[in-house]
Amino acid sequence: MALWDRIKESASTMQTQLVAKKNDLKSGAFRDASMAMCALVAAADGTVDPSERQRVAQLISANEVLQNFPADDLRRRFEENLDRLTTDFDFGKVSVMQEIAKAKKKPAEARAVVQIGIVIGGADGRFDKDEQAVVREACYALGLPPHEFDL
Repeated sequence: MALWDRIKESASTMQTQLVAKKNDLKSGAFRDASMAMCALVAAADGTVDPSERQRVAQLISANEVLQNFPADDLRRRFEENLDRLTTDFDFGKVSVMQEIAKAKKKPAEARAVVQIGIVIGGADGRFDKDEQAVVREACYALGLPPHEFDL
């Protein structure tokens, strides 16, 4: 199986798992951590062009699991995290990782945050090394073993 097909299949599997847990994923910690993860993946290579920002924003609004929350609120949180990362990536990353770590107390939410990162990262058919690296770091922040997610 080609790498691209494996990435698409993995992202699809993660999305299916997320939808199955949708009713358990309604906390503010999950919301905040998810938006931080989306921003982190979008800015993983250190830059975010307007088309990438728009694409991730569309993915967030279309994601069935994230529809538990008002779209305007999600977009605002995503944009705030993205602004932190684009202003000063290293400093912003510390703040964003703190947001991600909020989901650590509930293992199901922590896993779902990582899965959202993988879904967002693989949405364009490429889950590149930079994206994998930041999702792997998020696993550590959440107390989860990266190998559980093939990272």
